[in-house]
Amino acid sequence: MNDVFDDSTLTEIAHLICGDEAPLLYRKGYEIAAFFQRAGWDDVPEYDGSTPRHKWARELLKERQEDGMDDAERAILRLANRLEYYNQQQEYHATLKRLNEVLVLDGRRIGEDGGQLVLVRCEAGFEDEVRRLPRVELKVSVTEVVSDPELAATVQLRLDEARICYEHGAYTSAVIMLGSLLEGVLAHAAQTRAAGARMPKPLRNMGLKDFLDFAYENKWIEHDAKLASELIRQCRNLVHPLAEKQTGHTPNRDTLDMCWPVVNATLNDLAATVTAPPGPPSPRAPDDRGRGRTPNASVQRPTPASVARRRPGGGVAANT
Repeated sequence: MNDVFDDSTLTEIAHLICGDEAPLLYRKGYEIAAFFQRAGWDDVPEYDGSTPRHKWARELLKERQEDGMDDAERAILRLANRLEYYNQQQEYHATLKRLNEVLVLDGRRIGEDGGQLVLVRCEAGFEDEVRRLPRVELKVSVTEVVSDPELAATVQLRLDEARICYEHGAYTSAVIMLGSLLEGVLAHAAQTRAAGARMPKPLRNMGLKDFLDFAYENKWIEHDAKLASELIRQCRNLVHPLAEKQTGHTPNRDTLDMCWPVVNATLNDLAATVTAPPGPPSPRAPDDRGRGRTPNASVQRPTPASVARRRPGGGVAANT
């Protein structure tokens, strides 16, 4: 990226490298020098102990940046590298979380490109503000859309995994998860709601496009959800590497910011159009064929006269 980092950003990065606060990974002076070497720095001086470790690390970062080198970027990416945290998962996650909180204030964040860690541009702001996912809020739970408990648990897991992928820059994986769960809930709707409806083809032969068309034709989802879901369908097909090569597009954060609200809107529509389960059958009218009435005659509502004839102690009045 080769852009200049703000001094305050470099100060915070130096603190993260030193790891003075738990649960960050603590590094001694000589370990900091070794860290810079693993980050790809040349001619790293030894730490002589004359200044606090974080000030020494900060000055090195600042000097390299002023010399027009991208060593600060290399150090940041090394901080986010799992190889720095062998058997120290807690320290890794704490560092990565804090690192992104620092970087996002400077308009950057950790991402991935072809499996390699990279710094990507983003809207500058506080982490919880910049990382807001849906513009269309998910107003329902998965169990309101999927009646099968086991399938609902699977769909919820994929939704959770998509969010984890999004937060860690694995955008291709995230959009594949979204497309997968979308097809799953639409297939469930077709299977459970389509009584009496003519299926366009056998259920096992239907794909995401078929399910979207079928759901729209049956008014389970609205037109905007159907149209916008085409983007998810196209991106979901990137599960095949050859498809990604042919399209020349790799999903990024903007892709997910467009796809996620579509999933939310579709789930909202499906929940809003769930048919209430049928109630218990109405009791059948008594068979009056022996009394000269038609078999299908409806049961007559009681009248004041008939009620009077059945009052306690009054017996049944004789018809006049």
